[in-house]
Amino acid sequence: MATTAAPPTTVTAPHATAPQETRAASTLIDAATLSRPRRTWVPLPHWLRRLAGPALVVVVWQLLGTFGEINQQILATPSQVLSAGWQLTRDGELESNLLASLQRVGLGLLIGVSAGIVLAVVAGLFRLGEELVDSTMQIVRSLPVLGLLPLVIIWFGVGEAPKIALVAFASACPVYINTYAGIRGVDNRLVESGRVVGLGRFGLIRHVILPGAVPGFLVGLRFALTSAWLVIIIAEQLNATSGIGYLMNQAQAWYRTDIIVLGLLIYGLLGLLADAAVRLLERRLLVWRHGFNGA
Repeated sequence: MATTAAPPTTVTAPHATAPQETRAASTLIDAATLSRPRRTWVPLPHWLRRLAGPALVVVVWQLLGTFGEINQQILATPSQVLSAGWQLTRDGELESNLLASLQRVGLGLLIGVSAGIVLAVVAGLFRLGEELVDSTMQIVRSLPVLGLLPLVIIWFGVGEAPKIALVAFASACPVYINTYAGIRGVDNRLVESGRVVGLGRFGLIRHVILPGAVPGFLVGLRFALTSAWLVIIIAEQLNATSGIGYLMNQAQAWYRTDIIVLGLLIYGLLGLLADAAVRLLERRLLVWRHGFNGA
């Protein structure tokens, strides 16, 4: 009797590896795990970062002078400049001349900024004021300030008045231009909104137009401060008996480049401090404005 053999059975072995999707996912996780950790930087104060550039320039300047790459009789090194500053401070000359320059710039700015604001308000708020003032100021701002020096000396003599007048003239024009542009640049929709809530002409000027012109005024003030220090440098070197410019002019006769560079650095630092003061004023007055602060 013949017997039939049973069909062979196939035994399927269990998979020893994970599916392809699981392997890909695990590979991605492993790659993320093995990635380099993110480097953390120690935050530095903002003022320290701003001083890094000038400090680097001073270090390179000192090194070039020390190794003879720069003739120290033509351009003094920072150490020589500091030594000259210490000597002048100990003798009292630096303090007296610095106070004289600050007084001239302060008075000139007070007159010039006040005149610029008044003229800008008159020209910006009234059509008749614009027709009478703006065209004249556009001509005046094109005149070279230092070109007026001979005429100012004829008008005011050779004392303190011509120096203060030049500073006032140099500071009035940028304040006028930017404040006038700020007034005329106020959004008309804000004016209409003010009228809707019941503001009269005086209320619109006080609560809408003048606050909207503050950013333009501050820009003009920064330009005015820069112009004032540029003008006083030249004004104090002509017919002056005090001031930083006078000190630099006296040093030129003796080839004291250390004192000349010291005077330039003082002017630069004073300009930087004035700009910082305007920035602080800007933060106080414009807390409502949120602009782009840099990436």
